[in-house]
Amino acid sequence: MHLARLVTAITVAWSAGVIPARAADLRPETVAAFDRYVRLTEQRMAGDTYERLAKRPRGDLFIEPVVTRDQGKEIDVPGGLIHHWVGAAFVPGATVEQAVALLQDYDRHAAIYAPTVERSRILARDGDTFKVFLRFMMKKVITVVVNSEHQAQFTRDGADRARSRIVSTRIAEVEEPGTPAEREKPVGRDGGYLWRLNSYWRFLERDGGTYVQCESLSLTRDIPFGLGWLVGPFVTSLPRESLEFTLTTTRAALAAPAR
Repeated sequence: MHLARLVTAITVAWSAGVIPARAADLRPETVAAFDRYVRLTEQRMAGDTYERLAKRPRGDLFIEPVVTRDQGKEIDVPGGLIHHWVGAAFVPGATVEQAVALLQDYDRHAAIYAPTVERSRILARDGDTFKVFLRFMMKKVITVVVNSEHQAQFTRDGADRARSRIVSTRIAEVEEPGTPAEREKPVGRDGGYLWRLNSYWRFLERDGGTYVQCESLSLTRDIPFGLGWLVGPFVTSLPRESLEFTLTTTRAALAAPAR
């Protein structure tokens, strides 16, 4: 069989479930490394100023990778990969209140951020603290659906600025989604395509609009030996593409005439 046809056949078989994904165990040392990475990243964020946002270009979307180190040394993540990206956009005419209201409108996220978010709802709310459910559909050669719960805390640091910290508290991969046989795989023993997801937002109203920034931290499995050609693009390129989609959609929703 021609190589291209063979690759296509394998891809179709994988997507159809004929070739099962190799299960990956989320190990305690993997979680500990991610938690350490998050702790050091949040320490750096605590010293960031909103004014840095106003120095971002006001034209096209800005996205770049970020790496957090511990005293100059790379943080080893056994059995996993950390994906760290930051992106920013400027929305002319938008206000901080409108940006915060959009992010807090979790019951409508499935409509706003479709098709990436398939389902969304607020589970509990106490002021600016939310517990929410989100069902993500991720597609990159293969398609993965996960049910997730998140804790979201919004903080208003002034009339023209606000921030949020959104941390996943539970992520479960869904098997046979949308069918009578649908069920969740055991948490931490699945394909390993998304084990943790933290998002940090900042909003600054200035220059006739609002600067919007999102910094994303996610944890996935490492790339299985021999399957880099298939799994690699999913766990390496998808985090950036997801952030780009989220920021582009947020900017479009805030810029819409009916906002």
